[in-house]
Amino acid sequence: MNIWQEALADEIWLVGVNGRLDQTLNQELEQQLTTLLDDGNSKLIVDLSQTNYINSGGLRTLVTGWRKARQQEGNLVLCGLNGRLQEIFGMVGFDQLFQIFPDRQTAQDGLAAN
Repeated sequence: MNIWQEALADEIWLVGVNGRLDQTLNQELEQQLTTLLDDGNSKLIVDLSQTNYINSGGLRTLVTGWRKARQQEGNLVLCGLNGRLQEIFGMVGFDQLFQIFPDRQTAQDGLAAN
């Protein structure tokens, strides 16, 4: 499974992406995030530790999810970005938009504290 989700403590949901976040997975990720947000789950962690590429559509999908979560007084945070993904997020300024954590546990701790 390329996109998966898991319920964590404190009403936090973890969404994982395995592989390339491009036109093949963007729609699936968007559907998962939309379903969670529509169900009132506004504390989301997107785990990108198994993601080796992201295109502009993937970035747009994450920003859309982040905006919806913020509108619901929640947040969408990221974790596990490799060096290349960190570079991409820095180039487009998204490292200033998203809270980015090194791993799931620190992301969960950070989100639970908000």
